Amino acid sequence: MKKGKKYVEACSKIDKNKSYTKKDAIKLVKETSITKFDASVEIAMKLNLDTKKADQQLRGAIVLPNGTGKTKKVLVLAKGPKATEATEAGADFVGENDMIEKIQNENWFEFDTLIATPDMMPALGKIGKILGPKGLMPNPKTGTVTMDVKKAVEDVKKGRVEYRTDTFGNVHALIGKVSFSDEALLENLNAFVNAIVKSKPSVVKGKYIENISLSSTMGPGVKVDLDDIN
Repeated sequence: MKKGKKYVEACSKIDKNKSYTKKDAIKLVKETSITKFDASVEIAMKLNLDTKKADQQLRGAIVLPNGTGKTKKVLVLAKGPKATEATEAGADFVGENDMIEKIQNENWFEFDTLIATPDMMPALGKIGKILGPKGLMPNPKTGTVTMDVKKAVEDVKKGRVEYRTDTFGNVHALIGKVSFSDEALLENLNAFVNAIVKSKPSVVKGKYIENISLSSTMGPGVKVDLDDIN
């Protein structure tokens, strides 16, 4: 596949054999963004994990100090007072079985995050096959199955990102937009890396983080010097 002129030009600013400090990597990612829109800044971390083993699969969520720059639409499935709590906290859609049927029958997906109270989970299980592949199934590990509906909604609105390891032990996440200040991106980067370090499985011996790179949407990857992370 032929790479576009802008992409080739962007790549020429990056030394592929070099790892950059966090600050320099952020500057380069901003300089090499080639989209007309305000691109997202993404982090990819390669971890020394054997994800075939259940105790080495990471899954969680973190509220970034400066948000992601993306406004997420939230659907909450809850009954009675908890439904009222969700509406008051700023959820975009609130319902119970009616919403489950809407997803099932109308293939309705006008939301980015789904939060549910534990009592709604048996009913939700029926559409697990629809929600699972889209990464929308609520999970206690990411704080999306909870009785504290208010906090869950507020966290998503503030800029909560979920992470989970893929089969190769990689973790990907958005840490902001190209329009963010360098300081805001650095704070978000540090917060995300710290969250991953804190969730290191105790069974992992030796080097845990093997590689970190940053990139903008459609832009080239910039390797971060691991000595600058620790």
